[in-house]
Amino acid sequence: MVRAVQEVPRTGHPVLNGWTPLPGSQFVFLRCPYFEALLEGTRGGGKTDALLMDFLQFVGRGYGPAWRGILFRETYPNLEDVLAKTEKWFRIIYPDAVFNAGKYYWRFRGGERLYLRHAAKPRDYWKYHGHEYPWIGWEELTNWADDELYLSMMSICRSSDPRVPRRYRATCNPYGIGHGWVKARLIDPMPRGVPYRDGSSGRCRVAIHSELSENPYIVKNDPEYVQSLMQLDGPKREAWLHGNWDIVAGGMFDDVWDPSVHVVKPFVVPGSWYVDRSFDWGSSRPYSVGWWAESDGSDVELPGGKRMPTRPGDLFRIAELYGWTGKPNQGTRELAVEVARKIQAVESQLELAVNPGPADPSIYTEQDGECIATNMERVGVGWRHCSFGSRSRENGWEIMRTMLKNARGTEGPRLFGFETCRQFIRTVPVLPRDEVKMDDVDTTAEDHIADEARYRILSHKVVSSITQF
Repeated sequence: MVRAVQEVPRTGHPVLNGWTPLPGSQFVFLRCPYFEALLEGTRGGGKTDALLMDFLQFVGRGYGPAWRGILFRETYPNLEDVLAKTEKWFRIIYPDAVFNAGKYYWRFRGGERLYLRHAAKPRDYWKYHGHEYPWIGWEELTNWADDELYLSMMSICRSSDPRVPRRYRATCNPYGIGHGWVKARLIDPMPRGVPYRDGSSGRCRVAIHSELSENPYIVKNDPEYVQSLMQLDGPKREAWLHGNWDIVAGGMFDDVWDPSVHVVKPFVVPGSWYVDRSFDWGSSRPYSVGWWAESDGSDVELPGGKRMPTRPGDLFRIAELYGWTGKPNQGTRELAVEVARKIQAVESQLELAVNPGPADPSIYTEQDGECIATNMERVGVGWRHCSFGSRSRENGWEIMRTMLKNARGTEGPRLFGFETCRQFIRTVPVLPRDEVKMDDVDTTAEDHIADEARYRILSHKVVSSITQF
């Protein structure tokens, strides 16, 4: 039987020399018996300290050099914060511990080691392929755009010594570029403290929630800290002060997206409406095909008999095809012809007259006299060649924001999606803005469906409606 973390017997309080876990999340995290655990929540709850102590509590247990750990941040400068924490605590708890500044690791009397490393891209996995680290930690997990590196590193969380425990640990707050995938993997499957058993690996993973209120020291020593969090803008305040994962990541559409408004149950598309599809190509990254129905202003009947009035130019995403492996931002490497045949299969089920719509301009790039568009046309799937301007990205996002906002008001054409378009609902609302070009989305995020939708919005059939934006 899988037990909730809170049900683990609280015997053997994990006290280290000079450091005692705070009651609540720190204690539960250190005693967590499951392979994969995330300590998440508000800022100031002592998550980094708990992460380091999770490794340290197994030092001096007789495992010797077999107890090896590695802690990741996405950049080298960010490791400085972690190093400062280790300098503070390790020398108190284990005064004879030695830090190797050249190779960036701590060595303890029994031969145990903790390495501090930075890794940003999936290719960084190959620096560690074949290594053994029974303990792996991730600090600020939402700083990684997708889960590819995180999942790859699980293969090195191992030991040739059967006595040694295996622990995969992480900390983070809500918000950030990786908000969506972390939420999907570790927050959504089960309530906090209740483990989720992975059907493929058989391992359990669990999220443990941390609150600022658990840490009396920061409130006492820095009374202005809470005030500084309260001064933040809405999404950040909800994420960092309240640990709220239901905010929409603080990105491009967080202030205009409302699933109760924008997500509708599928209905029969009137025959008078214009239907087409849009396409964003991807091979190593996902491709996306979206089918769109554009209203002529006629009403539609929703399931249950309720009628929904529409406006001319309203866009409804009625179907989609997303070429991914099930892992965020990882493509299927299918050939263009294979994708085209899947498109035909979807359209045979739609039973609608589908017009060629706009596609990623890259599909027209020729190599050795061939291009993706031509290969797809050979099997009967064509596209409308559209040329977008130099500011098409910024303009497209602004029009998209406007159409989403219109859905909550009385003006202009609107944007909706059928509830069956799950990948659109999963990826588009959580897209973060680019930190430098604030009018654009962060292109390292999972933006493929958003790009495909942007192509369709920029080539809006009802030209007169565009003037309303």
